[in-house]
Amino acid sequence: MKKLLCLAAVAAVTLGQSFTTQAADISFSVGQTGESTMTYRLGLQSNWDASWWQTSVGRITGYWDAGYTYWDGQESASHHSLSVAPVFVYEFAGESVNPYVEIGIGVAAFSSTEVEDNELGSSFQFEDRIGFGLRFAGGHEVGVRAIHYSNAGLQTPNDGVESYALHYRMPL
Repeated sequence: MKKLLCLAAVAAVTLGQSFTTQAADISFSVGQTGESTMTYRLGLQSNWDASWWQTSVGRITGYWDAGYTYWDGQESASHHSLSVAPVFVYEFAGESVNPYVEIGIGVAAFSSTEVEDNELGSSFQFEDRIGFGLRFAGGHEVGVRAIHYSNAGLQTPNDGVESYALHYRMPL
């Protein structure tokens, strides 16, 4: 467990170094699990300097996302997680508002192997996400996101846990 959190901290510092060479954004989100545990997330994002299949309808782009999530266990213990993920975005063309959809798969390290009544099996988890929202001129963004954590059957049990959240992103 301590080794995994140390590796996650090294990855976060390494990723943080790449944020200092490019413009970074910060995001805040608040959400809830299917069993009513509140989640609060603080994230850093670094947009990729690439876009693919750009047409008059939109384009594919993406960003790196690193985040800290606090899992506020009202009736059980509170937990923490660190995550890193590449996220692909399809951004629709627009004048001052651009709708988008996003998907990503990354990794996460949890402070505990039990969240609510879900047995995660290990502190190491994969993070799958899907979301949609609106990007505004000036770089601000609002959206909704569903994130699922699971160890993909590498350990048993593998109950997994989801968080459904509203988020706001702004340039630093």
